[in-house]
Amino acid sequence: MLQSLYRWAGFVKLSHTVFALPFALASMIVAAREHRGWPGWRVSLLVVSAMVMARTCAMAFNRLVDRRFDALNPRTAGRHLPQGEISVGSAVTLCLVSGFGFLASAWALNPLCFRLAPVALFFVLFYSLTKRFTDFTHVWLGIALALAPLGAWVAVEGRIVFFPDVEGTIGLAAIRYGAFVPLTLALAVVLWLIGFDIIYATQDYEFDRKQGLHSLVVRWGPRNALGVAFLAHLFMWAFLVLFGILSAFRFAYWIGLFLILALLVFEHILARRRDPISINAAFFKLNAIISVILLVVVAVEIVFPWFRLRWY
Repeated sequence: MLQSLYRWAGFVKLSHTVFALPFALASMIVAAREHRGWPGWRVSLLVVSAMVMARTCAMAFNRLVDRRFDALNPRTAGRHLPQGEISVGSAVTLCLVSGFGFLASAWALNPLCFRLAPVALFFVLFYSLTKRFTDFTHVWLGIALALAPLGAWVAVEGRIVFFPDVEGTIGLAAIRYGAFVPLTLALAVVLWLIGFDIIYATQDYEFDRKQGLHSLVVRWGPRNALGVAFLAHLFMWAFLVLFGILSAFRFAYWIGLFLILALLVFEHILARRRDPISINAAFFKLNAIISVILLVVVAVEIVFPWFRLRWY
């Protein structure tokens, strides 16, 4: 039983949930700031369920549509479908069940979440096809994961309002309760994903070029693409600065932000080496640490009131 669960978790790379989930939880915490970041067990568990279900559906779909390329690529030939460890029928079943699970979680959250859920599902699935016709596949992936903080915000608020009328606030102070906050975080996620997906794609430069697959790495070459990745991460950090300003954070958040900047720089130092060990460390370990740091400092700012900074 445990071996089977481990195999399925490996098939959908369950450990990679650490990329998007902390951003979704950070957005959820900020949306529930008037309740010390806690929207209740029901909403919290449904947000996590929706995240895991959507990502599982997307990964199963990705493995299904890419199984021919995975079998040809020496780096991915050992994956479950090419090796026959998991059948195509089982993978299709998992994709459908997790997709329905995501829709059910959205329905249980609120009507707006349910109405937007099919749009979100389209983006997270369609990404897997983009490498066949566009060099900007990294942007599609960024948009897909950026839906996580937006969805978590809507899960708590049940609406999208940019300039809310909040009792006890005046002027710019009300912005911290509006949709500009999760939108800023979502834009940071888009740029973050563009950067580290380009780093990951450098591993398959030769294979993708020969197979006619598209990416910015294929279009511009690894060296130039890594320069774009670095710029994307600089702009990502700038949006995190804006997110902190709009959320009226101080102390803990800014300390965390400078740690994130240091990790981003180190990530690109490793990426320039272009060996598998360095790229995997830059892709998974450092980005996992970055997302967790962001969640922790956001939680500290919201849960402990004395970290709040008043604008009036």
